Amino acid sequence: MPKNIFTPIFLILLTFQLHSQQKYTISGLVSDGRNKETLIGVSLYIEETKTGLTTNEYGFYSITLPKGNYTLSVSYVGYKTITETIELTQDTRKNFLITESSQQLDEVVIVQNSKRVDVRKPEMSVNKLTIQEIKEMPVIFGEVDVIKSILTLPGVTNAGEGQSGFNVRGGGADQNLVLLDEATIFNSSHLFGLFSVFNPDAIKDLKLYKGGIPSRYGGRLSSILDIYQKEGNKDSFHMNGGIGLISSRILAEGPIVKGKGSFVFAGRGSYAHLFLKLADNPNSAYFYDLNTKLSYSINEKNNIYLSGYFGRDVFQLNNSFVNTYGNAVLNFRWNHLFSDKLFSNMSMIYSDYYYGLKLDIIGFNWDSGIKNYNFKYDFKHYLTNKLKLTYGIQTHYYDFNPGKIEPTSEESGINADQLEKKYALENAVYLDAEHQISKNLALSYGLRFSSFLRLGQQTMNTYANNQPVTFNSQFLIYESAEPTGTVSYGKNETIANFENLEPRFAIAYTLNEDQSVKASYNRMSQYLHLISNTQSPTPLDVWAPSDQYLKPQILDQVALGYFRNISDDLYSLEVETFFKKIKNRVDYIDGANLIANEAIERVVLNGKARAYGLEVLFRKNSGRFKGWVSYTLSRSEQQVDGRTPEEIGINNGRWYRTGFDKMHNLAVVANYKLNEKWRFSSNFTLQTGQPVTFPTGQYEYQGITVPIFSSRNENNLPLYHHLDVSATLTPRKNKGRKWQSEWVFGIYNIYNRMNSASITFRQNQETGNNEAIRLSIFGIVPSATYNIKF
Repeated sequence: MPKNIFTPIFLILLTFQLHSQQKYTISGLVSDGRNKETLIGVSLYIEETKTGLTTNEYGFYSITLPKGNYTLSVSYVGYKTITETIELTQDTRKNFLITESSQQLDEVVIVQNSKRVDVRKPEMSVNKLTIQEIKEMPVIFGEVDVIKSILTLPGVTNAGEGQSGFNVRGGGADQNLVLLDEATIFNSSHLFGLFSVFNPDAIKDLKLYKGGIPSRYGGRLSSILDIYQKEGNKDSFHMNGGIGLISSRILAEGPIVKGKGSFVFAGRGSYAHLFLKLADNPNSAYFYDLNTKLSYSINEKNNIYLSGYFGRDVFQLNNSFVNTYGNAVLNFRWNHLFSDKLFSNMSMIYSDYYYGLKLDIIGFNWDSGIKNYNFKYDFKHYLTNKLKLTYGIQTHYYDFNPGKIEPTSEESGINADQLEKKYALENAVYLDAEHQISKNLALSYGLRFSSFLRLGQQTMNTYANNQPVTFNSQFLIYESAEPTGTVSYGKNETIANFENLEPRFAIAYTLNEDQSVKASYNRMSQYLHLISNTQSPTPLDVWAPSDQYLKPQILDQVALGYFRNISDDLYSLEVETFFKKIKNRVDYIDGANLIANEAIERVVLNGKARAYGLEVLFRKNSGRFKGWVSYTLSRSEQQVDGRTPEEIGINNGRWYRTGFDKMHNLAVVANYKLNEKWRFSSNFTLQTGQPVTFPTGQYEYQGITVPIFSSRNENNLPLYHHLDVSATLTPRKNKGRKWQSEWVFGIYNIYNRMNSASITFRQNQETGNNEAIRLSIFGIVPSATYNIKF
């Protein structure tokens, strides 16, 4: 046999092998079939390879497979599942349009694939709520509320009824980063905490990260609440809105250029103060906000967005006291597809929080606030089906205005003054990887490098021994030190500089198709401090940057969890335990004055904090009856040691509970669909009362009664709980017509529980006995809202 007979055989085998190894990429967008709006977190599942993936924050997906035929399923909660057979012979651009489910009672398949992907992903300590779930929850005054809805999730509490902010895993409200279309919202509440600033009609998606936080996020310790606004309908014009007891809202959306560009505009405002005016009451309290977003698809590889939000609260007493505060944000984004495997997003963001006071009775105006200019450029790189990278750069420039006072008349006797402004620059570069090691093992790991420059122009105090707080050994108390001199810094001169490496890691091991165990670790740095000695943030609170006295807060958190889908994903169970520690957590000396304090370092001590607990979330995902039960058992503590052996620290150097420690936190949410006409919802909340410090005795000194207090936060307010119910009536005549409507009837706190917002102590003038006075904000509150859509 001739030697060269093997040559053609070898070439044939080589050609076959090369052909069999050919791989192609299928990529594209997944959008709502009704309005062409891209959808976040849609699950795509390849049956032949048992591979799952989800769309990113802009609805984009990408997956690379060997040449061949594949069955691809596209599923999203609340939408019909699409299943297509795809012949992959070249790189393919494939966009999907999915439509909302017809709400058939037996239609449960829409949940299956999305839950299967969640079990396999190395993503934990993350909770998602759909806007439909949020709108079905009964709330006070019938106002659908994003912030109130996340309080039903494990590990999330607030300071009490009618209080602003929220606390996550025993962290302070200032440790939460709230993002609206990537822009920072510094105050997320209206009317001092009764409502949130987020109009639910304008919201597209929200996700709460409590741990295992990806490296693309930074700047806060406890959580990231990431919210995206709707993009608007690209095909036709639509409006919807609602009329409630104290506020109304309206949203309009439609095409700018049909099929390519869209707009959405939403407005909301309260009008309860108008009834006071009719009764000749000069006092008022109201809010309004505006949401807008423009989007335009230049071509398949380029999309641009312009989104904004503007909100204001006004509180007025007899025209002599006017308090105005609120947020304003603007974001321009450019999405660019470099290839079917490399997606990018560039954002230029402006965020402003303003707080103003007008005091005619004294004769001056007061303005303060914080401005943030942010540039970020992020990339999502789909290297292979088993390895995806996310990387980018971010920079923030901060302009802090601690306060400016201007007299309203020459007769006021008040001189104009501007507390020295503060400036800072925060930069970060990050890299994240999602790595599928094997069929059962998946990793997510990354690193964030952050730097913070505290910039001039400012004059800083100097102190003896570099200690702005001194210890009085005679009375065993801390006192503000007197400055020994000053140092002046020029414009953009560096006052302090900090750098931190922030590693992130998560692992998921799949036991079978329905069960997995996960673990995570993350380190976070926070360079901004909210100067407040209340447990619930107030509009008057001032943000301050880290410097040589206010050190950056550093967090280390570990978590371990078990996740399971039950009965073909009809139920799901999530159990997590966590432990986190924080260094450089600030606390205040007794008697600290925080208002308009130009030298805040004189009342601040740096300490440490820790929190640990167990969280359980059990869901029923489909059927007539849906809902969830969440329970958290946790502890949140703080410690401030003495700096020398002679100093006693705060609380004698012992660990003490933070003001947001809640040992028990239970929430039960239930939704029942009786028929096409009636839906019913209920929400039960039970929490341990807020930690407080009560007096334990008293003594008299020169005729003055002086109380004796217990250790810091040693006591609790009474147990906090309430049950809320609602019923939604959808008229049968909605079917087949463009104008659709519904009535939502609700009762907040149906059994009229008078929960304590605070307890104060006084001496009864008639009996001379001491007595405790409880302040309660709400009892039972009925509501009715009429919603329309056309």
